[in-house]
Amino acid sequence: MPYAAQLSLQEATGPTMEEVIFLHDHVLLLTCLMSLVIMMFALTATTTTLTHNDPTEEVEQLEAAWTAAPIMILILTALPSVRSLYLMEEVFDPYLTIKATGHQWYWNYEYSDNIQMSFDSYMIQTKDLQNGSPRLLEVDNRMVMPAGLQARVVVTAEDVLHSWAIPSLGVKVDAVPGRLNQIPLTTSRVGVFFGQCSEICGANHSFMPIAMEAVPLYHFEQWLIKDQ
Repeated sequence: MPYAAQLSLQEATGPTMEEVIFLHDHVLLLTCLMSLVIMMFALTATTTTLTHNDPTEEVEQLEAAWTAAPIMILILTALPSVRSLYLMEEVFDPYLTIKATGHQWYWNYEYSDNIQMSFDSYMIQTKDLQNGSPRLLEVDNRMVMPAGLQARVVVTAEDVLHSWAIPSLGVKVDAVPGRLNQIPLTTSRVGVFFGQCSEICGANHSFMPIAMEAVPLYHFEQWLIKDQ
């Protein structure tokens, strides 16, 4: 869960978010090193008296250096980025498929593997919240999935552009009318994880939260039977 005045990323809840944090730390390290080197050159240039009379001296070596350095930096940034991108897009034999459809302004979830079930998920108004429930994030019907098993979430929209996002899982996928986008979703622990629509979709854009509950497999099977 996020907290007030938080500056860091949320705690990783699955392999996708772990990849996002690794990539963030990698790029941040490269950025700090580049900033340090540039600062050293700037300080040296402003505090050292230039003694070279020939401005073209060693120009070929300098050109080679300032051409090779950015290329190496781009390679060091691109390789882990591409790796993370492909890992986050791979769906390996998912345990179940869940279809999430964005509407103005709620979500609909459909389970279609061995069982047919569909329900709408609306935000609970502040006056109806129970003690301890997060304001503007709690819903009347949560999306439920088994913890530790991979699910495939297929995302689309009924009317306008939406975006299905849960930050602690490192998940954000566009919901486009007439198009199906899919993502793998795996949680490393049980719990309730919240997100929000991340694409401006109209007057009540801020009031269509996402609540996903990860439960043990046995409880998930019991939930399916109960709500069938």
